[in-house]
Amino acid sequence: MDNPGTATPETFPAQERLASGAQYIAGRFAKGTSGHTHAVVDPATGTDVYTYELAGPEDVDRAVAAARDAFPGWAGTTPGDRSDALHRFAAVLADRAEEFARAESLQCGKPLKLTREFDVPGTIDNTAFFAGAARHLQGQAAAEYSGDHTSYIRREPIGVVGSIAPWNYPLQMAAWKILPAIAAGNTIVLKPAELTPLTSLLFAEAATLAGIPDGVINIVTGTGQVAGEHLVGHPDVAMTSFTGSTGVGKRVAEVATATVKRLHLELGGKAPFVVFDDADLEAAVNGAVAGALINTGQDCTAATRAYVQRPLYEAFVERTAALMETVRLGDPFAPGTDLGPLISHAQRDRVAGFVERARGYARVVTGGEAPGGELKAGAYYRPTLVADAPQDSEIVQSEIFGPVLVVLSFDSDDEGIRLANDTPYGLAASAWTGGVYRANRATREIKAGCVWVNDHIPIISEMPHGGYKASGFGKDMSAYSFEEYTQVKHVMFDNTAVPRKDWHRTIFGDR
Repeated sequence: MDNPGTATPETFPAQERLASGAQYIAGRFAKGTSGHTHAVVDPATGTDVYTYELAGPEDVDRAVAAARDAFPGWAGTTPGDRSDALHRFAAVLADRAEEFARAESLQCGKPLKLTREFDVPGTIDNTAFFAGAARHLQGQAAAEYSGDHTSYIRREPIGVVGSIAPWNYPLQMAAWKILPAIAAGNTIVLKPAELTPLTSLLFAEAATLAGIPDGVINIVTGTGQVAGEHLVGHPDVAMTSFTGSTGVGKRVAEVATATVKRLHLELGGKAPFVVFDDADLEAAVNGAVAGALINTGQDCTAATRAYVQRPLYEAFVERTAALMETVRLGDPFAPGTDLGPLISHAQRDRVAGFVERARGYARVVTGGEAPGGELKAGAYYRPTLVADAPQDSEIVQSEIFGPVLVVLSFDSDDEGIRLANDTPYGLAASAWTGGVYRANRATREIKAGCVWVNDHIPIISEMPHGGYKASGFGKDMSAYSFEEYTQVKHVMFDNTAVPRKDWHRTIFGDR
């Protein structure tokens, strides 16, 4: 069912403020100096909504210099000071919540109800969490581990962090990278995707309004090949954090290795959705549709491979297809819209290519096409269910990043768990069962950074997010993320009453 709607997106509210440019360096908007421009396109209509000058290497250098200069002062603040600043930051975000929701919907094509109820509140909650967590960043108490010596651990910020965020959750990914970094006392230069820079820029502006010092948060908006590579390879950047595809992640790691940087990678996913024969079928069907279609399937934790035990298989396929057919595509700003467009026509064509190639070896149960009519100009693609594909096929093994769910059957529990693990990825998974033994076994044996039981997709600020295998390493959110953005120093004191003057004899003997 399509929903062309009657709502017309308002002119982007911050357009006048962003007229100064899509770079945010040392607390000010600025224009890029690469000599090239780029347009933010509304994927629901294909129209340009904001054109800006891309960042070049000189802009990256200025942003890194601003972050480097701000680092000593910010690192020297107390956890309480940083906590107070982040609480003020959360309040500014809450005051501007509607502006953020509209900007995110406009640049990504997300339904406004999703950005209002999920993306923006989640970002505010994450900010509030790190405001509290900043006060709990600590080392280890002193103790005597070696005779007359006392040791303790200092946990210190790393320095300037260079981060690269993707286009699927621009606001939340900016928050996930910026917040733990600055809560720990680092400064940061973030490069958002050139397709979706708007909310990252507004996020940095809100930080300045909250009193976070100039240079602590900087945004450079440019291409990955130019601005991204220069940022990752910059000698004054002590750490790189990247979220995106596994292929690009390998390139980031290669560039970062040249300067021996700390590296945090959150990469692709191909989440299995394992339905055992004692599962609540209706709950599993609803969970599969929600989990597969969240953000039009452009989510690295989205349910992409449903493995259903044979007694439930046919019923699951039939009911999932029927529920998918009720999903309303349409104008992201219309209240009744369930599913918006993909990020671009290029991404829609990529998704369609996977489905078209699969027709030669699998069954396309529903979907598998772009809608016409009033939605034709946008990057829309119908929710798609593919059944009976071989386990080693492209559509099962590769990340599609679109509203496509593949369903396969399995017989024994051993087979279901083996198939769930049978891809290079390991970011997220879910198990659907009424049995405690099966749930415990699945959560223990499925190799993924998060395994839900009888649910798929929810996340919370207090718990970590990150992957196994080709899905990368390191954690976003939660107190665990501080491990990424701090370094540990061992401090050791000689506790003898008179300082030793003969310690060298232990090594060199009498001379």
